[in-house]
Amino acid sequence: MIQNEQAPVFDRHLIQRFDVSGPRYTSYPTADRFNVGFGRTDLARHLGLRAQGGLTKPLSLYFHIPFCDTVCFYCACNKIVTKDRSRAERYLAYLDKEMALASSLLVGSREVAQMHWGGGTPTFLSDDEIRRLFLSIRRYFTLKPGGEYSIEVDPRRVSADTVALLGQEGFNRMSVGVQDFDPTVQAAVNRIQSVAETASVIDAARANGFRSVSVDLIYGLPFQNVERVSRTLDQVLALAPDRLALYNYAHLPTRFMPQRRINATDLPAADEKLEILGMAIEKLTAAGYVFIGMDHFAKPDDEMAAAQRKGRLYRNFQGYSTHSDCDLLGFGVSAIGKVGPAYAQNAKTLEAYYEALDRDELPVVRGYEMTLDDQLRYAVIQSLMCHFVLDFDAFEEVWAIDFASYFADEIAELRERQRDGLCVVEDRAIVITTPGRMLARVLVMVFDAHLRQSREAARYSKVI
Repeated sequence: MIQNEQAPVFDRHLIQRFDVSGPRYTSYPTADRFNVGFGRTDLARHLGLRAQGGLTKPLSLYFHIPFCDTVCFYCACNKIVTKDRSRAERYLAYLDKEMALASSLLVGSREVAQMHWGGGTPTFLSDDEIRRLFLSIRRYFTLKPGGEYSIEVDPRRVSADTVALLGQEGFNRMSVGVQDFDPTVQAAVNRIQSVAETASVIDAARANGFRSVSVDLIYGLPFQNVERVSRTLDQVLALAPDRLALYNYAHLPTRFMPQRRINATDLPAADEKLEILGMAIEKLTAAGYVFIGMDHFAKPDDEMAAAQRKGRLYRNFQGYSTHSDCDLLGFGVSAIGKVGPAYAQNAKTLEAYYEALDRDELPVVRGYEMTLDDQLRYAVIQSLMCHFVLDFDAFEEVWAIDFASYFADEIAELRERQRDGLCVVEDRAIVITTPGRMLARVLVMVFDAHLRQSREAARYSKVI
């Protein structure tokens, strides 16, 4: 059962009522449930189990490049702000060593169907360093022709020549950070970026074979209002990105130090934020973009929209993905991977990351091995977050359980949400209503056993 594309419905009353805090579900269980009881030997064991049953999944690779030469005040990423470009050279040597260690333990196919470079700012690397990292990657893995290879780009720090190199090396997708084009907002968050330099990078990507360009925006930043964000959206739409992400700014200065330089009194009030969101949804829908889920939109002919139509959309640590059948290997400081039912996260500081590799050890510091119950709930959350529907018959065929009995408590709770208009609980399916799609996170939280046990939703960002 696959839902047809529908324009999102911005129901202000529903959103105000259910604008609670909750996870983004790029994993389940969420990363805050990882524990130090899972370490490098556990990851090594799962790397060696990939060929069980005679089948191995293709690989997805994530590389975390933590360096930035300036700090954006809104940023919540694991980053290292430095002007010292030489630090990247040492980092690449350790990435090579980590790949060598992981590869030596890896059983089964080394074919890569998906790769993503994130950060930080991946284009902090020089052109020669980009070539060097690709040489390392190809030493240990085989990049599948036609795979999905993406990179996050700061248009202020990349030339047309570098974009050409990225295309030559194999990248075919690009995520371009913008956040907001308004000068007042840019000054408040310490990110000065012109429309012209952004357009130049997007034009270069298209000239060099990139199949898809995504633009990242944030709403809820200081001094934003409906008029300013509307102007930014008009400027972005003129660039015609294939995908667009509109993230909600979560002001958590006690957790993320750069945010302490943002004055909370300059942030738009809750009502203003809702008006901004409603305007943005209306404008993007009118421009022909399909609502994928949460904060993502895509052109109807984009592969992400096509994957959703075909029931093949997926969520992982990079957000929505068109590749659901991969084992994810994370390389670099703080990187997270998932091999089979096991999550593993690397050390979060350079010092600890380097020290582990100097001991010839995988730099894993925590992780989590999913139980069967976790895997069942993970599958439910994936289906509802990506496709807004869950078919009991199809689920039972894969998992060999009686869905209505196993999830009786959750179904009873969803019937309460049905009365609110968020979903419909049918005899053999759960369907999120069109108004409820904006609040899918609220509904899938019902299936989060870890959250139900701890009732710690308040530590997460707001869902809208």
